[in-house]
Amino acid sequence: MAEQRRDARVGRDVGGGAGGAHARKMADAWGELVATARRTVADGLVVGTSGNVSVRVGDTVLVTPTGVPYDRLTPGDAVGVGLDGRQTLGALRPTSELPMHLAVYRATDARAVVHTHAAHATAVSTLVTELPLIHYMAGALGGPVRVAPYATYGTPELAENMLQALTRRTACLLQNHGTVAYGDSLDQAYDRTAQLEWMSRVWLLASSVPGLSPALLSREQLGEAGERLRGYGRPGPDADGVPVA
Repeated sequence: MAEQRRDARVGRDVGGGAGGAHARKMADAWGELVATARRTVADGLVVGTSGNVSVRVGDTVLVTPTGVPYDRLTPGDAVGVGLDGRQTLGALRPTSELPMHLAVYRATDARAVVHTHAAHATAVSTLVTELPLIHYMAGALGGPVRVAPYATYGTPELAENMLQALTRRTACLLQNHGTVAYGDSLDQAYDRTAQLEWMSRVWLLASSVPGLSPALLSREQLGEAGERLRGYGRPGPDADGVPVA
């Protein structure tokens, strides 16, 4: 009975009414968001509450609140806003980086956004205007990863700089700040974030060897890899040429 009462409360808090498909969908999305946010900390991509995560459910954007450690978030702490930025769900304040998240949703078909202060990626953002082509997986992000010029966090200027850097890309670096990646799901947005951090680390390691410079891919080589990566992770045809689910 206690578990049933708790589930009903979660439905009211997250979905606007006990039970129902919408309530379950919102509750599930919030649970996935919290798990992803905790994963950014566990994997060293975020220190404390320095990053933020969001997921779009219909016209509602669920987003991590500002200043609350992720391990303390509960089903009743869900925070949601409309695409216009008006808060529609929850008592906690949304992340201060809300303008960045909303800018991505308004400009793309993203369903999830992950923002981190990953150490290697942030270091790279202070050195170059574009991550050098150290690995072909840059093709999975749409091409060479750009660095958005610095702007104060939480401002429309930062959101605009980020959008420019994301043109035909699914991830970018923020100068002296961190990373932003989006995707069709929280898993995809997180995986792109982790990939960007890994590539940044590889470039820093290769560049640190005295007297040597890392070999870089050409734009043509990256383009070829990018074409091959378009089907990466998707079901392939069976022996009769029929797609396998």
